[in-house]
Amino acid sequence: MTDASPRTTADRRNSGKPLSAYTTLRLGGPARDLVVAESSAQAVEALRAAAGSTLVLAGGSNVVVGDAGFDGTVLLLRGGGIAREGDVVRVEAGQVWDEFVAWTVAEGLAGVECLSGIPGSAGATPIQNVGAYGQEVAQTIAAVRVWDRERDEIRDWTPAECGFAYRHSVFKHSDRYLVLRVDFRLAESGLSAPIAYAELAKRLGVDVGGRAPLGEVREAVVELRRGKGMVLDEDDHDTWSAGSFFTNPVVGEHEFRKLADRAGGEPPHWPAGEGLVKVSAAWLIGAAGFAKGHRRGSVGLSTKHTLALTNRGGATTADLLALAYEVADEVEMRFGVRLRPEPVFVGATFLPARGVGLTRAGRCGRGGA
Repeated sequence: MTDASPRTTADRRNSGKPLSAYTTLRLGGPARDLVVAESSAQAVEALRAAAGSTLVLAGGSNVVVGDAGFDGTVLLLRGGGIAREGDVVRVEAGQVWDEFVAWTVAEGLAGVECLSGIPGSAGATPIQNVGAYGQEVAQTIAAVRVWDRERDEIRDWTPAECGFAYRHSVFKHSDRYLVLRVDFRLAESGLSAPIAYAELAKRLGVDVGGRAPLGEVREAVVELRRGKGMVLDEDDHDTWSAGSFFTNPVVGEHEFRKLADRAGGEPPHWPAGEGLVKVSAAWLIGAAGFAKGHRRGSVGLSTKHTLALTNRGGATTADLLALAYEVADEVEMRFGVRLRPEPVFVGATFLPARGVGLTRAGRCGRGGA
């Protein structure tokens, strides 16, 4: 077991420091108050005591904070801990996610190895059902310990209660719940779970559905992510992002045929459940005329991956949103599909479909990351 050494009370500070210091986009204005909690217990204590609106940040990797900042209490969740009980591994919310994945690989536990290199905390992973290279945390989560602020109740939720869907859960746009701990049920094996992603399978030299040694899978995933600017690097502005800014649109089969007609052929796509098709957002962006490295002043698409909107230095959140609208509007005009953002927005908004959009409607709101 690894564990933090929590102090007895949260560290409360009045903050004029911009929240850009705590987000991977390096964007966001100041918080009215800033609280640092080094354990889940401290986090609950601090939120109980907070007056007005609150926001929980851990890794800050999946959040877009507005230039005006946050007129309330921002809780920075730190600390962590990992404990194994049979085939269940319990990880505290503040645990750095990639450190946890590295630990599972070293312990010979399969199930999250394809999620290597993802920034942020373990507690954030169920919020958006983090996924990459054919794995999602929903596939291995056994339970999520949650504090219900309205009932002032701590309870372990089943995966069904979490309402997991593609990059979504009941936690994503709600201030009511705080994730305290996540339990994963992992398989004891030196080999990975079946490789479901063709690009990764090719890199590993196995067929889709095949397996590979855990360490090799982790190394390959990190290399692939690094090549796309998805591994944090202070000196690489391609990593000054919130990861993939847009989700892959999910449309009905009839809508997909209409999209293919407008595109002059079928774009890359995958089954997404009965009667549904998931379409590559990266392909739509490129086909709409946006190349890697497309710039709009101090923001731009990553030079390595069109799905990442990046801060090239000196940008504002308003600059980033202007770029997001430029991309989404052009994709919608050409293909009739409105791209949906993946990050959580705080003090900023990204409007849903303003035109013909074919995708299922979503909504943006406030949450933690």
